[in-house]
Amino acid sequence: MTPDALVDFCLSLPQAVETFPFGEETSVFKTSGNGKIFALSALAGEPLTVSLKCDPEESRALREEFAGQITPGYHLNKKHWITIVLGGQVEDALVEQLLRDSHSLVRPRVPRARAQ
Repeated sequence: MTPDALVDFCLSLPQAVETFPFGEETSVFKTSGNGKIFALSALAGEPLTVSLKCDPEESRALREEFAGQITPGYHLNKKHWITIVLGGQVEDALVEQLLRDSHSLVRPRVPRARAQ
């Protein structure tokens, strides 16, 4: 996955916006409805990585399966965030699914209609 492909995919998710609260070198992807972060990446970094939210149980399994390619979140809560090295053993399809899952964990919930 290239930096441009990562940005395009993140921004294709509902209510996603790209911000730069930590400086121009770090893209932070949030949901516009509540401002919660679902992904971060230093797009000029070598290697290219992305950090995203992940269910703790799934995070543990992914780190075991992709040792060295998926690690606890860099400078983030290690229980709820992972960092993925892109362009390596982790297929783009899995990265995209994990980004969707991360977005789903933070996106604003639509209130349910009350039963009459």
